[in-house]
Amino acid sequence: MDANDSAPRVVVGVDGSPSSHAALRWAVRHAKLIGGVVDAVGAWEPPSHFGWSAPVVDMSYDKDLAERRFTDELQAVLGADRPVEVRQTMVMGDPSDVLLDAAQGAELLVVGSHGHTGFTRALLGSVSTRCAQHATCPVVIVRAQ
Repeated sequence: MDANDSAPRVVVGVDGSPSSHAALRWAVRHAKLIGGVVDAVGAWEPPSHFGWSAPVVDMSYDKDLAERRFTDELQAVLGADRPVEVRQTMVMGDPSDVLLDAAQGAELLVVGSHGHTGFTRALLGSVSTRCAQHATCPVVIVRAQ
């Protein structure tokens, strides 16, 4: 069993937006203070989710591309010298649902105040609002610097 399996988990949503980058940095600083680990979580949705009428898309390619971009983003924001363990997970699905699931049993959920969202989500409410309303753990909403 890894020693970090019992460490407090700080879950953070990362979507490429400036506020999610600020949330990621905040989550790492907080995890260092409490002796925790960071679970950086990204969500991806295939083009068909948005109602595109396109030929069949190879879903593994989209996921591979999303995971590569996610890894590159974490590297760009945090660099290689990380003061705490940062585990990364990319999940297909609605970002709110993905984050709420990931935050089950976590010490804290950290999200940016404004992420990359589409018109549909603007009508349904922001990811940060849904997380604040429905998470089973405390939620911190971070604004971009």
